[in-house]
Amino acid sequence: MTESGRMTASSLQELLRDGKLAGSWALDAAASEIGLKSKSMWGMVSVKGVFRQVTGTGTVSAAGDVTGTVTVAAGSVNTKIKKRDEHLRSADFFDVANYPDFTFAAEQVTPSGEGVTVTGTLTVRDRTRPLTFGATVSTPDTGEIELDAEIQVNRSDYGMTWSPMRMASMDNTITIHAVFTHT
Repeated sequence: MTESGRMTASSLQELLRDGKLAGSWALDAAASEIGLKSKSMWGMVSVKGVFRQVTGTGTVSAAGDVTGTVTVAAGSVNTKIKKRDEHLRSADFFDVANYPDFTFAAEQVTPSGEGVTVTGTLTVRDRTRPLTFGATVSTPDTGEIELDAEIQVNRSDYGMTWSPMRMASMDNTITIHAVFTHT
């Protein structure tokens, strides 16, 4: 473990092996944040937002296998511009009337490098795609586990292709600060 509480792969592997993390975990929605960053106006304008409603659970087996699910209410997007948020909720983007949630199902979390590699599937609208990303893991003195990551996603992979005159980028960054507590 480093001074900042960030775990190295070897220290995390040790905790997983000795069973100290075994059991059920719940996402602390008040302490967690799922964000979205994108470029608009041919890359000249940054668009940032957060999703205000997120839930999740995780399980660590006695053998150290990690699985879990995080669900984001697509309609809870907040970019601080009401008209833009309404457009993001429309069929041009999230289509919340038909697909109210995004879901990430973690199938495997493996210690690697200075953190973990998370492997699973992301479902947005009616499309499920494999997704693997690196994340850092911290264990503050509170007994929680914090996971931080930035994930690159091409929104066209999920059927969101609206971009008149190609002014809105298809490439987006999802930022994650997920805090899990032992239940």
